[in-house]
Amino acid sequence: MLKLGRAQGVSMAAAMTMGLDIIEYSPKKIKLSITGSGNSSKEQVAAMLKSMLEFKVTEHYLDATDALATALCHYHQLSHGSMKATKTTNWKKFLKENPNRIKSY
Repeated sequence: MLKLGRAQGVSMAAAMTMGLDIIEYSPKKIKLSITGSGNSSKEQVAAMLKSMLEFKVTEHYLDATDALATALCHYHQLSHGSMKATKTTNWKKFLKENPNRIKSY
């Protein structure tokens, strides 16, 4: 199992336990929101964020710019409502809507 998948699962479980909504965006949707193209590279996303938010980006922090891009995409979703997000509020609903994510070992 990938460590990222474990971290995502724990984060989602913790948020749902606290009654928080889970909202997911596909990488293509995030890239489209930031650069206008769903096929942009990490470097292109970082460059656009640098231009939009006026800060310095180094290659070392490209994963951090992914997180920032996700947050900005969510901000755009909330303020414009033009993009659809996947919103989950409880485990039963999440499992019903995402049967392909259920794995048994």
